[in-house]
This record gives sequence, C-alpha cells and structure tokens, in this order.
Amino acid sequence: MSKAEKLLNHFLSKPADFTYDELRKMLKAFGYKEIKTGKTSGSKVTFYNAKTEHIIKLHKPHPKTVLKHYQLNDIEDALRKEELIK
Repeated sequence: MSKAEKLLNHFLSKPADFTYDELRKMLKAFGYKEIKTGKTSGSKVTFYNAKTEHIIKLHKPHPKTVLKHYQLNDIEDALRKEELIK
C-alpha cells in the first residue's frame, strides 16, 4: 500500500487529528494544487485540480493545524462527487 493510499484510508476514517499538512499531501496525490490568493488572503485556501477544473475552498485551521470534522466531511463529499474516491 502506497503512502497516498494510507493517507486516504486515514482520512476516510475521520480521525480527530487529521492535519492540514496531511490534507495538502492527500490532495496533491489527487492532482490538486494549493493556490495562494495574495498577501491578504488570510486563512482562506483554494485547491485547484487543472485536469478536472475542480476547486475546493476552505479555511485553513488556526492556531492548531487539525481540521474540523465538518471540513473532512465536505472534502470527502467533493472528492466523491468528482469520482476521485468511491
């Protein structure tokens, strides 16, 4: 099992400690790129997949780096709609 597959399985288990850095690595494996929207973007983050032209937007967690449960659900729903995960 590859690192990307392990990370996806970890994500799908909805852990209470899934970090933003883990999310970036997982989305990168799906072809997404983090887009910076300028100096004043604050905690808003956009991930863009050029192949599918799909966008995922979220607020970067702070001060801790752990994602909220609703964010994990929203991201999972988006990836399922794009048929990147089954």
